[in-house]
Amino acid sequence: MLLRGSRFPLSHLDVLESEGVHIFREVAGEFDRPVLLFSGGKDSIVMLHLALKAFAPAPLPLALLHVDTGHNFPEAIAYRDRTVVKHGLRLHIASVQEFIDSGELRERPDGTRNPLQTLPLLRSIEANKFDAVLGGGRRDEEKARAKERVFSLRDEFGGWDPRRQRPELWQLYNGRHAPGEHVRVFPLSNWTELDVWQYIAREGIELPAIYYAHRREVFARGGMWLAPGEWGGPKDSERTEIRQVRYRTVGDMSCTGAVDSTADTVEKVIAEIAASRLTERGATRADDKLSEAAMEDRKREGYF
Repeated sequence: MLLRGSRFPLSHLDVLESEGVHIFREVAGEFDRPVLLFSGGKDSIVMLHLALKAFAPAPLPLALLHVDTGHNFPEAIAYRDRTVVKHGLRLHIASVQEFIDSGELRERPDGTRNPLQTLPLLRSIEANKFDAVLGGGRRDEEKARAKERVFSLRDEFGGWDPRRQRPELWQLYNGRHAPGEHVRVFPLSNWTELDVWQYIAREGIELPAIYYAHRREVFARGGMWLAPGEWGGPKDSERTEIRQVRYRTVGDMSCTGAVDSTADTVEKVIAEIAASRLTERGATRADDKLSEAAMEDRKREGYF
């Protein structure tokens, strides 16, 4: 790509990076208490990388928030904690387990806790008075997320109404909101899974080893390879086996499937994704298969 009046070509990754940096700076200028969702997953890792670039050499002007289901992959949690210490960041944890222990939430029969994240998220936003919450959602992931603006207004209950979405011409973002409302912000909206991995390769960004091919104990359920754990898998009729797998996306262990893979380097992962015809969530996330409108229903309730 060659910008008008410029002699220096920009790659598509340069353009995406510039857009992401611009969004972070817009958030810092428009909001009083922004927070970045950070789980130790690849999209949140790329977001944090962009944020650190946007404000260097100054300290990061926003905190991190993780909605912890209690069923997270240990590799992702270990990465999260190392990163917080490395950069001297502030981390807020909204625990699903605490809400279950208090009786405000109930375990689902299938053991899946991803749908239980909404209440802890909204309570944390309210308690900490966060007025902007930055998430790693991308439009290529799922049809409900394809409708999302970069700045997404949420009502006083955290709900999303597509009819209230604002135009965003010429990268002009409107963060205005009434008392009690807040704005969700998606710096990676225009990125694809392949863009994310190409950027990881270019920038030399470290990821949890779970994203690369490794031998792991898994069992088959619903057409996916799931990892055994305290969440309730496997059942008596299900048998575990050791397979060479990797994870395209990392969420709750109970609903995030692994894929058979030999891609043990970033270059091999890029080649694998380029040849794939399934989105990462469509291939590996059971919580999105609960119904045709599962993600959109959860967004209306306050989920990302």
